[in-house]
Amino acid sequence: MTRFAVREMSCGHCTAAIEKSIKSIDSTAQISCDLDDRQVSVDSVLDADALAEAIQQAGYEASPA
Repeated sequence: MTRFAVREMSCGHCTAAIEKSIKSIDSTAQISCDLDDRQVSVDSVLDADALAEAIQQAGYEASPA
């Protein structure tokens, strides 16, 4: 499980964009977005760098949580 802090994530649209971007590179990824803590947890075969890049492609900055 890889966790990221995503400060700009504030609504359902944000979480949907992040999930869509991650699923585009790993359709089997399990993703959990916590709006209160502004964290994204991802269970994926991909490494943290690839996942962070996907979050950035969605328009959000991701840092290790």
